[in-house]
Amino acid sequence: MKSCSYMIAAEQKARTTYDNILRLVDDPDIREPIKFLRAREIVHFQRFGEGLRLATDKLNEKNFYAFNPSFDKHCNN
Repeated sequence: MKSCSYMIAAEQKARTTYDNILRLVDDPDIREPIKFLRAREIVHFQRFGEGLRLATDKLNEKNFYAFNPSFDKHCNN
């Protein structure tokens, strides 16, 4: 799970960078693409967070296929 946390941290770092650029720049031709990239980082952060949460929730569930002999029997035919 450490790599997932790292990916989320990278998204937040990129967002902070875009925030800082937006504080310094007045030119609309620069601001608009940066605003788009910042919005994209926010969505990525949300999706990575959702994926991490789903994976964490699944860690405590039994793996149906690993414990189902009838599934293994079916696949070996």
